[in-house]
Amino acid sequence: MCLSLAMAYEALDCIGDPTRREILTLLRGGERSVRELTDELPVSQPAVSQHLKVLRGAGLVSSRTEGTRNLYRVDLDGLAGVRAWVDQFWDDALDSFVRYTEEKS
Repeated sequence: MCLSLAMAYEALDCIGDPTRREILTLLRGGERSVRELTDELPVSQPAVSQHLKVLRGAGLVSSRTEGTRNLYRVDLDGLAGVRAWVDQFWDDALDSFVRYTEEKS
């Protein structure tokens, strides 16, 4: 299995968790601190931190330090592998559609 495919599988496994999906959704609006995320979620700060650790490990979020805070954001490069994996199914569907329309013509 190629490295990028393995990374896409890891990312897909990671976003199987509803809290992690919600964190990604919240981060779509821009950078947020752990505290800001915790204020929006029904889980504790340690749980948010653990979810962020998993998301970082899967390459789906990145962070930067500003003073004493870590600010997290969606890592678009990490999402590229997931998109490529999903796109292959879309490509298959389009190819099937083209074949179907050519057969009916």
